[in-house]
Amino acid sequence: MRLKLVPAETSVDFFKITKATFGASILAMIASIILFFTMGLNYGIDFRGGTTIRTDSTQVVDVAAYRAVLETLELGDISVIEIKDPLRDDLNATQIRFETQEGEEAASVDTVKAVKDALLGIDPNMTFPQTESIGPEVSGELVKSAVIAVLAAVSAVLFYIWLRFEWQFSVGAVAALVHDIVLTIGIFSLLQIKFDLAIIAALLTIVGYSLNDTVVVFDRVRENLRKYKKKLLKDVLNQSINETLSRTVMTSITTLIALISLFVLGGDVIRGFVFAMIWGVIVGTYSSVFVASAILLRLDVKRDWDKTNDGKAGTQFAGIDA
Repeated sequence: MRLKLVPAETSVDFFKITKATFGASILAMIASIILFFTMGLNYGIDFRGGTTIRTDSTQVVDVAAYRAVLETLELGDISVIEIKDPLRDDLNATQIRFETQEGEEAASVDTVKAVKDALLGIDPNMTFPQTESIGPEVSGELVKSAVIAVLAAVSAVLFYIWLRFEWQFSVGAVAALVHDIVLTIGIFSLLQIKFDLAIIAALLTIVGYSLNDTVVVFDRVRENLRKYKKKLLKDVLNQSINETLSRTVMTSITTLIALISLFVLGGDVIRGFVFAMIWGVIVGTYSSVFVASAILLRLDVKRDWDKTNDGKAGTQFAGIDA
């Protein structure tokens, strides 16, 4: 017997509550923007600037002990990552990062010495083969590169969907992506979770996941538009969402099971990234159904694709499997 979270055939009217869901999405986006400008993001070392120290120890690494002694120095955001090497069982190394202190361009000699002295209290034979500092200018470049990466991803999606379907589909898909990104930034502003390059990677992953969900729905919409030429667009959209609902729910739940396991058992190092992914899967699934499709309904779409193939609508590549 196969597990079915959703019946094979459903007839849910998703557009019965479209005004409420669409209005809630707009309000949530406005609230997220307000939170971003009032509370801001809790930028990590990647964006604030900081110092990285590589340690080699003769003892087995105790990350909790390292973090405990460093927290007494009150250096702000501190990251302790154990370095693993499958070719070396005797490697006891870590990468320690702490943010640039207020009023300093880079970590002072005294600050670095204080960190090393604290760690030597755990293992007097510990060595520090590498020490690097990231200044504010480099961090500013990282912020700029991160923004460009997200904008480039959204622009590529816009172009791809336009080629694959029509411009109305493209606008709906990009609106869903913007919705997901803005709400993710909003929740990070609200909860003040550390925002670093790993979260940028999560945002780009969310873009891909949300797009995948949206394209599955839109592909079924395109098939049904050709099959049911007399049906109202609203009814075609409802039917298409219902036909892909089982796949959408199963994919989201299995992904969430893996992510929640990582969130609980994965430790502090990846917790921010995993939280962003969990949130992204939830809002990405929601936006594919209630945002992208609602935008498409409002923009309307022509129904005579088989009669017209002049390349102006962006459907000249609609028959390509990609």
